[in-house]
Amino acid sequence: MRGIRRGQLRTALAPLVLPAGVGLVTTALYTVFSALQWRSFAAPSWDLGIFTQLARQYAALQAPIVTIKGDGFNLLGDHFHPLLVLLAPVFAVFPHAFTLLVVQNALFGLAAAALTYAAVRLLGRLTGTLFGLAFAFSWGLQGAVEAQFHEIAFAVPLLALSLTAFLGRQWVACLLWAMPLVFVKEDLGLTVAALGIVLAVRSRHPLGVWLAVWGVGWFALASLVILPLLNPNGAWAYASSIDPLRILQDPAALFQPQKSVTVLLLLVAGGLIAVRSPLALVLLPTLAWRFLSDNSGYWGPTWQYSAVLMPILFAAALDGIALALGSLQGWMRRYGRLAASVSIVAALVLATTLPLFKLADVPAHFSTHRAAAATAALRGVPDGALVESDIGLMNYLVERTDVYWLGNENPLPDYLVIDLAAGGLPAEWTSVQVVAQALHPGVEFTTIHAAGGYEVARRDAAAP
Repeated sequence: MRGIRRGQLRTALAPLVLPAGVGLVTTALYTVFSALQWRSFAAPSWDLGIFTQLARQYAALQAPIVTIKGDGFNLLGDHFHPLLVLLAPVFAVFPHAFTLLVVQNALFGLAAAALTYAAVRLLGRLTGTLFGLAFAFSWGLQGAVEAQFHEIAFAVPLLALSLTAFLGRQWVACLLWAMPLVFVKEDLGLTVAALGIVLAVRSRHPLGVWLAVWGVGWFALASLVILPLLNPNGAWAYASSIDPLRILQDPAALFQPQKSVTVLLLLVAGGLIAVRSPLALVLLPTLAWRFLSDNSGYWGPTWQYSAVLMPILFAAALDGIALALGSLQGWMRRYGRLAASVSIVAALVLATTLPLFKLADVPAHFSTHRAAAATAALRGVPDGALVESDIGLMNYLVERTDVYWLGNENPLPDYLVIDLAAGGLPAEWTSVQVVAQALHPGVEFTTIHAAGGYEVARRDAAAP
């Protein structure tokens, strides 16, 4: 009897082995990349510092007041992401900024496992595993890992789990995994609504209509009520950058080179067959707000903005393949058998242009020549100090000090910390003393560290 139960257990677990392996490899490789990036003191932006402050506040059971964004700034007034409260218990045990990078990598690994499971069921073990790896190391996810932590880390596995349930005709599971997306970021309410419409058509079940209403309702509540209420300016901070009339006045703006590259990469990564699936419609809300924005940083395939598109795209490709294989048209069935290979080959061709390829030459891409100077600079700032900083060492200070970004109006700091090489300072700010006089005229600061481009100044005890 015990042998029978063990055999049944092995049979039940067998389909999970390959997906779990892909998930673990994804998490491990991304974490190696993150560790090397962290060790080299690379700081792509201030976002990791911002979300570390949020996690630190949540772990202390406090509102997410993020001083990097401004004195007393509630981050729920910037984007609507209450689901990030899930970071609290992890950060309470591992109170480090690097923890957030590992969490994001693990979440991407979970998404990769889910997509691989669906791919293996449709395509077989070898092709399905390779397709899962193509998703795992797709350009959208690699861009997000290089950009470090963002709230969309939680959206990627939720979308993957919801859409793989959709592919398996598990309509209730599809709905349940999709519902929390509205608490990851406000615009995802529209993505949920689009998925609800597709679910309603495919399943012919009122669950889809309910999901669409849920998505639209939360988008409206978040963007029209909650965000303006919590934002210091009394408005949704990003609404002004989105102007559909701009496109009507200048239709050629839709064909900006960066936008065209993004669309082309989506078509190729989706094996050209993703558009065969109605799930491709779920891509449109994210593409719409990005392409309608006047911020050119949203248009291209870099940063984290395409990460949420990847599970949708690859699930749509699997659905498109399934539809093609059942088509009455012979040429469509033939292409359906080849489409997964197109996605896999595209992933291989793009691999040399993506962040993970930097692992092929670690010394060149993850230099530690400034690490000793950075470590010495950090050592000069005591725990609990009030620090004004550029982005250079912000991510390394934020877990143990009260950090403010020097571009805002801030309280008088105990320490000024700058990175003249990569901190994002104006060219005329050539030293920490120049910064001190520009930001706090008449207040005396003493430079206590200056090496490798890093400078630290302490406010004199006699200063107010």
